[in-house]
Amino acid sequence: MIRAVTFDAAGTLIAPAEPVGTTYARIARRFGIVAESAPVEAAFRRAFHAAPPLAFPNVVAADVAGCERGWWRRIVRAALEPLPTTADFEACFDAIYSHFAHAAAWHVFADVAPALATLRARGLRLGVVSNFDGRLPGLLAELDLASRVDAIVWSTRVGAAKPAAAIFVAAARALAVDVAELLHVGDDLACDVEGARAAGAHAVQVARGTATTDAIADLRALADRIGTQA
Repeated sequence: MIRAVTFDAAGTLIAPAEPVGTTYARIARRFGIVAESAPVEAAFRRAFHAAPPLAFPNVVAADVAGCERGWWRRIVRAALEPLPTTADFEACFDAIYSHFAHAAAWHVFADVAPALATLRARGLRLGVVSNFDGRLPGLLAELDLASRVDAIVWSTRVGAAKPAAAIFVAAARALAVDVAELLHVGDDLACDVEGARAAGAHAVQVARGTATTDAIADLRALADRIGTQA
């Protein structure tokens, strides 16, 4: 029996308001870095996918914020290379990092609010499970999503990133359910679906606009799928 549903954040509940490369390039120009959106976007994607998991299991809590910034600093720098000698990269990075901590940088998918309302009306506990950093709770609060869920679990707080089982186990614990009673929803097949199932939870992939027997195209279809999860 499913008693709780968790959602991935970026790509499932929310998405950048514009392409990341566009945002980086626009902000960079304020700090003497002339960059074009398309190559910045491509470089960002390469750096992001090559980066190690966004989790620091052997770091004390007081040092995690610094590790988070360092992780993102390397990605932003790689996306903006080559940097002119006159560029103020540190100030540029600070501006980019701050920008993505706030609601203006993101949009909430239209199916999110009605889906959450329906699931909550059914008595299900709700949560967010994301490979994200400590900016996530404040960001979700600004986007009016934090109050709609019962727990927010992110990788740098747990010390484990999806698809690791530990983050799903931590989410089940935060929601006071057994991991076998948890259904996780996300857009990434490996991190969200395969990771959740390997941890002993149920999982559904969301692939907007391309519903299949294995994925839903709209989160509002989730309520009808829950009864089919074995």
